[in-house]
Amino acid sequence: MAEDSVLISAGELARLLSDEQETTALLDVRWRLGGPPGRETYLAGHLPGAVFVDLDQDLAAPPGPGGRHPMPATAGFQAAMRGAGVSRHGTVVVYDEADSTAAARAWWLLRYFGHPRVRVLDGGYRAWTAAGHLVTGGIPPHVRAGDFTASAGHLPLLDSGAAAALARTGLLLDARAGERYRGESEPVDPVAGHIPGAVSAPTAENVNPDGTFRSAAALARRFAALGAGEATVGVYCGSGVTAAHEVLALSLAGITAALYVGSWSEWITDPSRPVATT
Repeated sequence: MAEDSVLISAGELARLLSDEQETTALLDVRWRLGGPPGRETYLAGHLPGAVFVDLDQDLAAPPGPGGRHPMPATAGFQAAMRGAGVSRHGTVVVYDEADSTAAARAWWLLRYFGHPRVRVLDGGYRAWTAAGHLVTGGIPPHVRAGDFTASAGHLPLLDSGAAAALARTGLLLDARAGERYRGESEPVDPVAGHIPGAVSAPTAENVNPDGTFRSAAALARRFAALGAGEATVGVYCGSGVTAAHEVLALSLAGITAALYVGSWSEWITDPSRPVATT
């Protein structure tokens, strides 16, 4: 799939869902750090036929030494996606409330585990409702199990050592808010700061005020200004969620980037790893 076809508009999605010849799994990945609970939001209203996917339960392993949202096990991810109706040959469309921050985590994992056709609803649930399309509440009466087979390794991945090396030899982007990068504020993790050599690149600057992605040209200019020319690029954040959004934005700009899934919440579990605040 070409990177410029990764995003799908509300109108395009409505047409896709009306095509009886298409097999489409629609995943609701609404989630926010600290709430409100995504499942409650989903039950109150979602796109017709969408299945709720829990970022904490389905798109991550349990918190621990690997960070707050470690990479899920292949078998567990496969089971979650099959339960959500994901098939190996159909299209998967993922969405969240508006800015695709959580949806990008699902996009990245599906691509990493080998699904070839994954699209992100640009502008999310908010764009869908703003366009006047139908929403529904509750749980779909029946979800046909999918046959997706997960196999790891289809997108580039960093561990802590590779992230540290890339900060020295290439370009390692920190997708968190600038104040967290600088160590001025850390509302989530017990240590403030950033990986030495990393460059601040807040995810919020990838999108327009309505949550839709900035144009490919605008994103390309943004990342070029940060040093993404010939350098090898990697991305991390707090726990590998907003960093996946940055990887998606980079791909829209025509730049391949590796994801450090453990991110800052894993980095700081080892006190021997250095911390920078300037």
